[in-house]
Amino acid sequence: MTRFIRFFFTCAALSFASLCSCQSIASSEFVTSNILSLHHPVPGGIAVVELGSAIKAPQISFKNKPVLVVKSTGEQWLAIVGLALNIPAGQQSILVKNGSSREIAFTVQDKKYKEQRLTIKNTRQVNPLPEDLKRINLEMTAQNQAYQEFSPKIPSNLIFDKPVEGPLSSPFGLKRFFNGEPRAPHSGLDFAVPTGTLIKAPADGKVILTGNYFFNGNTVFLDHGQGLISMYCHLSVIDVAVGDSLARGEVLGKVGATGRVTGAHLHWNVSLNDARIDPAILIGMFRP
Repeated sequence: MTRFIRFFFTCAALSFASLCSCQSIASSEFVTSNILSLHHPVPGGIAVVELGSAIKAPQISFKNKPVLVVKSTGEQWLAIVGLALNIPAGQQSILVKNGSSREIAFTVQDKKYKEQRLTIKNTRQVNPLPEDLKRINLEMTAQNQAYQEFSPKIPSNLIFDKPVEGPLSSPFGLKRFFNGEPRAPHSGLDFAVPTGTLIKAPADGKVILTGNYFFNGNTVFLDHGQGLISMYCHLSVIDVAVGDSLARGEVLGKVGATGRVTGAHLHWNVSLNDARIDPAILIGMFRP
């Protein structure tokens, strides 16, 4: 991505509404063609849905979750909808409220993901003990709550920077097998970078959760605003605390090998309206 494009998206502000009628609306606009580049309506992808013209931002929901709405050109609005990995191919619809209620349909296309087979030396990381399961359930509750945040903050940019520079070792959506046993699909991107590599915020964000977790190791969650959440796992060092506000490009921690890993790397998740999406879409590396 050229420096010009990075500069443009840093300066462009988003304009949209939450389901709360008291939220103020920004007046800046996005260029429609740039936002449409995010449109990959597949399981684990993003659907960009045209909402038409309105003076104020419509209120949008998808599967009872509030959705990010962007003002493009003039009074035109676009909904940016995160699609979970388990969503079936076929027709879906968003609920639009703007004085009255209506539905707008869009089509989810099918996508096949490859398999990944890994050998984990610590067998408790594959088949946890009963005491491990208690810890895991508590951790999952906290993390799911973080993913469901929908703050009034306006994201600084939708075209993200990479949190680290390095090769990808595992793409999003892989059907994973640990020691031959099937587990949940891979819900993020893995960057194969050495321990100590600095991890930078891909957009402005507020730290809403940190911790050392059974599977994820040392972990940081950032809230970028309006249901756009990112997570960083397996860190060797966490350099931020809950409540910290980070500017785009600020360091949040260092790469490590904590939690369930086969070696040092960064696992990076992005969630939109509580759906884990392929971060490759936001950094221009998505492959249909």
